[in-house]
Amino acid sequence: MRNVLLLSTVSLALAGAARPSQAALAPNASNSRVSTFETAITADPGGPVPLADSIVVEKKARRLTLYHQGRALRSYRVALGANPVGDKRVAGDRRTPEGVFQIDWKNEKSDFHLALHISYPDSAHRARAEALGMSPGGDILIHGLRNGSGASGAFHRTADWTDGCIALTDQEIEGVWSAVMVGTPVEIKP
Repeated sequence: MRNVLLLSTVSLALAGAARPSQAALAPNASNSRVSTFETAITADPGGPVPLADSIVVEKKARRLTLYHQGRALRSYRVALGANPVGDKRVAGDRRTPEGVFQIDWKNEKSDFHLALHISYPDSAHRARAEALGMSPGGDILIHGLRNGSGASGAFHRTADWTDGCIALTDQEIEGVWSAVMVGTPVEIKP
């Protein structure tokens, strides 16, 4: 009987450890990089996502949030451009741009599992790059994983790896894709 009681206590303790607290779901202010376990459970990719009327990306927190009438619908952990600090300046700098853009088209036949194109560059980014004698770049997307790489799942968030895009898991981009229409505003914050 004592062994059964001990085993039950250990099972309950492990079950509690498997579920994160709400504090574990909050962004980690002291470290923008969170554990793989935390990143895997932050978004609830299951179930339908209501239609979003705006998207906010917080680069430092590595978070994309869908909003409807000012209310957060769902948040996702993301990977960014491999050079994530600062605004995109020129083509090839591997930075994710900052500013207010919009989803201007969707591509279901992208090299990545579903892609939402962001209307970068705007006139300010174009003028700044031209003043440097450079191209501002473009083709900035919110996308899933490279086709054929979906099995890596949340592991892709252990490092920023894109050329300036915002990457989610394949399951997550499917939810975002269904909740976002062409014309949806996207604010990308530092």
